[in-house]
Amino acid sequence: MEQITKDDLRQFGMQLLHDIEMLIDKKVQLQTDDRPKELLQEWIRSKSIRSIMNISPGTLQNIRITGKIRFRKIMGSYYYNRTDLLKLFGDGNQ
Repeated sequence: MEQITKDDLRQFGMQLLHDIEMLIDKKVQLQTDDRPKELLQEWIRSKSIRSIMNISPGTLQNIRITGKIRFRKIMGSYYYNRTDLLKLFGDGNQ
């Protein structure tokens, strides 16, 4: 079995820092997209949708009840499918 030297640990630390920097850069690139970051997620909470689409809670409820978009209820909060929302509100390029 090989022993780990201080140089090995130093190299590991440098590689780890490099990997973390790459992850942060990737995250920053995603957040600089034109759309709000909520729209980059698969499922979006009601509050975020109402804010982004500028609609009332009643309007969102009516859309949900009529079955125009898929939703999930998790611990009392409704989450809506991003793809369905983009289709419904006219952003067909997604």
